[in-house]
Formats: sequence, structure tokens, C-alpha cells
Amino acid sequence: MKVDVLDLEGKKLREVELPAAIFEAPVNVDLMHQAYVRQMANARLGTHDTKVRGEVAGGGAKPWKQKGTGRARQGSRRAAQWVGGGRIHTPHPRSYEQRMPKKMRQAALRSALSAKAADAGIVLIDEFSLSEAKTKVMAQTLRNLVGTSTALVLLPEKGEAYDLVTKTTNNLGDTKVLLASYLNIRDLFGYDKLILPVKALDALVANLG
Repeated sequence: MKVDVLDLEGKKLREVELPAAIFEAPVNVDLMHQAYVRQMANARLGTHDTKVRGEVAGGGAKPWKQKGTGRARQGSRRAAQWVGGGRIHTPHPRSYEQRMPKKMRQAALRSALSAKAADAGIVLIDEFSLSEAKTKVMAQTLRNLVGTSTALVLLPEKGEAYDLVTKTTNNLGDTKVLLASYLNIRDLFGYDKLILPVKALDALVANLG
């Protein structure tokens, strides 16, 4: 698949052939769904908690004697049927982690990238270097590249360029900057366009190829 390489003004410079193994892979919807559910589940903290009868305050003495009152026998005022008592069958801290083999995660990303490419969602640029560290400059650059669409910007590595682009997108709610090695299914699905510098292709090939 050939894609136009643009400059930051949105003008075509040349064409580049995208790696077929990554951008023309079979699209497996079930696998992508499994990877997305796994990532969302692993992001859950699982810290919700309720108190059982042994954790609530009070209790101790038996409310009344076992026999002779005509009432139902009771052992503690902190039992679940009493107001202020403990709770049963309620949440406690737990892990929601789901495991998924690395090769399956990689295959899910290849499927997602292939679907994005087929939908003309890949914007390839020559190099992401801004003239000045201003949000309005970044906003204009994004309008040149993707119009009004939301965008995920992938950069090949950390450095001065990465810090500059990250700083200028902090106040842009419809844009996110990510290292190419950190690409994940959730962010890929969360934005309309994927802005990809040519150098970031090597990082994708190294991780997914």
C-alpha cells in the first residue's frame, strides 16, 4: 500500500510503500475486541470494598437471650439483617487483570493498523519539527494535516522533538502524543487519524514486524 508523505503544511512530498505485514494484515475483529477488553480490564484499580460483619463497629453482646422471648434468635447486632450491620455478597478488592500472549497482542495491533490504513486513517509525514513551542502553531499544523479530525501522533523516540510536540499538545483535547513503541489498541481506536513520521515506521516494524 502506497501512502503520500506530507510536510507540516499538508503538501505532498513523495510516496512511501507501507510494510504489508503490518498495514495489510488480515483484519481479525474478534482478536481486536479481546485485546481492547483486556486493556480496559487491566486499567481497573479494583479497590472498591465493603465491610463484612467482622469489620463494622459495634456488636459484641448478644441482643437478647437465645430462648424464651418469642423473637427470632440473634447473635449480634452487626449481622447483615440489622441496620448498620455488615454486608454480604458485596465487592472486595480484587484484580481484574486478563492475560493475553504477546503474539496475540501484536496480531491485534496489526489488524487495527490495517483497518485504519484501509479507512484512509494513516497520515504519513516527513518529520514532525515545529518552528516554535506554541499551542496555536501545533493546532494549525494539525488542521493542515487532519482537518477537524481527532489525531494520535506517534513519535519514534524521546528527545527534544518529543518534548516540544508533547508540550504544545497538552491543551489540545482532541490530540494525543505517544511513542511508537507504546502504541496500544485503546488509543488507536480512540482517535480518527494516526499521524506517523517516516522514522516511526522503523519502530513499528521492530515491535510488530
